Amino acid sequence: MTDAAPPDRARLLRQWMQRVGLSSLRQLSRAAGVSERQLHYLRRGEIARMRLGTLQNLAQALQVSVAELLAHFDPSGDPNREQAALAALRQECQRLQQQQAHQQQQQWAQWQRDSLGILEPWLLQWPTAAEQAQANPELPAYKLVPLVEPVERLLEHWGIRPIGAVGQAVAYDPQWHQLLDGAAEPGDRVCVRYVGYCQGDRLLYRAQVSPNP
Repeated sequence: MTDAAPPDRARLLRQWMQRVGLSSLRQLSRAAGVSERQLHYLRRGEIARMRLGTLQNLAQALQVSVAELLAHFDPSGDPNREQAALAALRQECQRLQQQQAHQQQQQWAQWQRDSLGILEPWLLQWPTAAEQAQANPELPAYKLVPLVEPVERLLEHWGIRPIGAVGQAVAYDPQWHQLLDGAAEPGDRVCVRYVGYCQGDRLLYRAQVSPNP
């Protein structure tokens, strides 16, 4: 069987390739991730021998629709085939959407498992410690501090870092600080009353500060 393509079909393919900066079938093969044999099928109008995924990859590389490929390179001109291909494309899109949703659910479940693993010591010990603190007001508060460490590790795991420390004297910056009372100019010394938080460059909560007495 000859590998020659009808002039109109070959010319159209060259035009499409030139439009996207491809000068050879080898370049198109690499850009679309398909074999050159598949391109020969296309040039000869033997689309029936090509898989739908191959047509999708070629259409994407050439920046045309699958319907256009079928309209110009399917010599049978069967409209039913075009409709069937479009229906198959819709089914493939639905399948990919369902797959993506399933992957997102799995990622969310994994995130929950990771977070619970970090919080496990706090989850198990905090209710008992809180009950003991209510039953015994004389219980030294410093004994409860270690129970908060899992929460701090979780925040660190999420890339969340504190802005300042309670009691720390800092230069007032309205971008990161919120005045609780009084007045201050940028650069004035203020005292951190409540810690703020940021995640990377994104502000979550401003640190609440008061002017130094």
